[in-house]
Amino acid sequence: MQKIKGVLIIIGGDLYLPSELNGTNGSDHATKTDTANGKLPDIESAIVTRFCEALKGDTHRIEIIPTASEIPEKASESYVQTFRNLGYKNVGVLDIRNREDARKKDFIDRVRKAGGFMFTGGNQLRLTTIFGGTEVLEILYHRYVHEPVVIAGTSAGAMVMSDTMIYEGSSHEALQKGEVKLSHGFGFIQNIIIDTHFVKRGRIGRLFQAVVSNPAALGIGLGEDTGLLIREGNIQETVGSGLIIVVDGSGIRHTNMASIADGELISIENLSVHVLVPGDVFHLSERKLVPFRTD
Repeated sequence: MQKIKGVLIIIGGDLYLPSELNGTNGSDHATKTDTANGKLPDIESAIVTRFCEALKGDTHRIEIIPTASEIPEKASESYVQTFRNLGYKNVGVLDIRNREDARKKDFIDRVRKAGGFMFTGGNQLRLTTIFGGTEVLEILYHRYVHEPVVIAGTSAGAMVMSDTMIYEGSSHEALQKGEVKLSHGFGFIQNIIIDTHFVKRGRIGRLFQAVVSNPAALGIGLGEDTGLLIREGNIQETVGSGLIIVVDGSGIRHTNMASIADGELISIENLSVHVLVPGDVFHLSERKLVPFRTD
């Protein structure tokens, strides 16, 4: 199996950004900042910091991709300002709003050249229906496999990175068969199902149903301002300030999923759950947690 050279960072949403220091974007995160030195506390800027470290140098072009959002200008503004404040002057916005935009030569050329990409939040179906089958996505995937590019996505921009993607489902009725809707994502990582805003919105039931429907896949639930940094397509390190839940269905002994009708409650026996904190490492191929050690 070929070793993937790119770095993937999937983020649970509500990412704290240094550009929000002065509260100009209406963010309540601004109350947590140190305006005297223009920096966020280390734990809150950890994800952005790791993105920059993985990029290895501030001369690389960074492209913000706000396609998932219905208000792309606003969705990209904070990210552009954040990276410029950190010394990355070569930052642009790939304002791709439909499939015709995705075919434009200028956008395709920029995808070939940039070193880092950030997909914002919004609606993950906008991402799959606009980028699916396009040259832009083919180039991005090829570069992720063969070059040391850095690709990050938050909220919808994270959920779309896997091969199987949740696109709909109520948290409250999530363990009723048929409530959780699945589709194909970008496929940058295989046998993974991602859910975001996981803790605050109580989405564990959504991930349980998604995994019991696809027991070969690992379910990853990302908390707010929390991400997984994935190297070589396998080694995942928890970064940010919150928790990550990993749901493993490979050991399921029984489920009634195939025998019940839509709307009925799902029974599951022997579903495994792991809880990761910042610094913990998880190996996808071995399905093994390596705890962060401070001693």
